[in-house]
Amino acid sequence: MNPFLARVSRIILAGTLLPASLAAPTQDADLIRGDQWHLPFLRIDEVRLLSQGSGVVVAVPDTGVDPHPDLSGNLLVGTDVIPGGSGDGRQDRDSHGTSMAGLIAAHGRTNDKGAIGIAPMAKILPILDTPLNGEGDPDALASGIEFAVTRGADVISISAVAGASVRLQQAIRAAQDADIVVVAAAGNWPPDTGVRFPASEEGVIAVGGVGRDGLHAAVSVTGPKVDVVAPAVDIYSTSYDGKYSKGTGTSSATAIVAGAAALIRSKYPYLPAREVAHRLTATAVDKGAPGRDDEYGYGVIDLVAALTADVPPLGFESVSAPAGAGPTTTAGALPGDEGGGATARGLATLGVILAAGVGWAVVARRRRRGDDPPPRISR
Repeated sequence: MNPFLARVSRIILAGTLLPASLAAPTQDADLIRGDQWHLPFLRIDEVRLLSQGSGVVVAVPDTGVDPHPDLSGNLLVGTDVIPGGSGDGRQDRDSHGTSMAGLIAAHGRTNDKGAIGIAPMAKILPILDTPLNGEGDPDALASGIEFAVTRGADVISISAVAGASVRLQQAIRAAQDADIVVVAAAGNWPPDTGVRFPASEEGVIAVGGVGRDGLHAAVSVTGPKVDVVAPAVDIYSTSYDGKYSKGTGTSSATAIVAGAAALIRSKYPYLPAREVAHRLTATAVDKGAPGRDDEYGYGVIDLVAALTADVPPLGFESVSAPAGAGPTTTAGALPGDEGGGATARGLATLGVILAAGVGWAVVARRRRRGDDPPPRISR
């Protein structure tokens, strides 16, 4: 096969992890929290008071997710879509998928032990679509996305780059049509030299990375398709067999942004997927050249601002906004993070969406999500 075609016909995980044998063992659960530098960087203590992702399902098509104590209660029954596979997605001998799931929804343990994710009350839908060697078939990723759509996922986190097969393109569009927020890794340099598919697809949130100093990470590719950036260097998370891992790459940044999307979907349950993405980009902290640039996109994600800012809807400033998109202001938020009911203005927002004839899918999906009570958290 032509080497170029061979390269684009497979899935490549967009991040590097320490081998599991080098990961921190279970007894070091009391040390891992201090290594998660990205949590104070993102002001996670303030974020917890605003939203923890309750009622949101995040699909993770990856190497599977191994049941980890820090994910207990947050891991749903998923699937294995590798040809010949028959599992439920709750296994991982690579560590990559478990790490991504932990960055999104780990809840840690008591006394500040264990790893914490961005949205510790969210549920993870594990999808094993990439074998142990880290290379898979784009159609397997497509199958995983199709599964996520049928299971009512709210967010799909894709920490990989892949060839743009016809089926995969169709699956991405189907997820967008189902009002799912799709987040994908921009890619790592080398071997990537620009934003790869599916991050390059229109409507997908393309995620780049920054280091501890908040500046562009050398591993993160650049280009006009980058939307936002998040921590991507020396990121600690969960691994298989109750261990922990350290990773560098846009994989980690993508999982963090997927967690941010889960926080927004939980606090603003009537917000369409495009407006969730808009809220992330509109509140990002500008870096580099003023305005959007190829290194940082719209900037570094700001979780507190994304959950509290009064953000005008896309239609207010852009003629490309979908007709009838509802307001994205904080007035439409649920009180707290328990899903206990919207404010009067929030219900009015829903009425606007319904009147425009585009709200039925959003409401139906939120009702299904509300039927699933949030897991208990132990810290």
